[in-house]
Amino acid sequence: MNGKISEISKKEINNSDYVAISSIRLEIVNLIKKNHPDISLTGYISKEELNEFRAEYLEILLKKEKGELNKLDKDVLKSMVAHESLVKNLDKEKKSGKLTFGQKLADKVAEFGGSWTFIILFGFFLLIWVLINVFFILSPFDPYPFILLNLFLSCLAAIQAPIIMMSQNRKEQRDRQRAENDYKINLKSELEIRQLHEKIDHLTQHQWQRLLEIQKLELDLLEEKIKKK
Repeated sequence: MNGKISEISKKEINNSDYVAISSIRLEIVNLIKKNHPDISLTGYISKEELNEFRAEYLEILLKKEKGELNKLDKDVLKSMVAHESLVKNLDKEKKSGKLTFGQKLADKVAEFGGSWTFIILFGFFLLIWVLINVFFILSPFDPYPFILLNLFLSCLAAIQAPIIMMSQNRKEQRDRQRAENDYKINLKSELEIRQLHEKIDHLTQHQWQRLLEIQKLELDLLEEKIKKK
């Protein structure tokens, strides 16, 4: 048998995928013992099992700090167990063809309607309309006060306003998705940094214990040498 036996699943673990329980920090060991009281502290568990208990430990910490966890917090914990990236390129999703024809049209109308090109072209259109109906034809089709022009402008405003609002609503939705994505990335970074600090503290503590044991052995050897003399 090449691998180690897991204290939790009692299954064989690959050599590259096992973790000694003695090397795990005390808080997580206590959590493992709470769920599996019969485990041996000199045994081993798999990295996948360890990640599940780490996520459970982080969930307990978050609940103490925040109370009830929301969906975003749970997504972060799941990604930490699965080692998945939370980064999403929302602009790439926008260009990937997932938008409907109406959504694309709303974006184009809002983009064109909010540009200097639209303002200049529309200004030229109004100027030409007025000049034609006042100076260039004897029987104008829309004499002053330009009732037909006012009708067209009212229809344009009535159609353009909701289309622009549709585009703005989609923009707000993307901004909200970006904010949620940033929140999850920041939370995951904070939890991983906290884990790193705890790992470093745990390693430092173990190193000091080993140094003390080595010093004790050295003192014992010195005492034996002194007694022999």
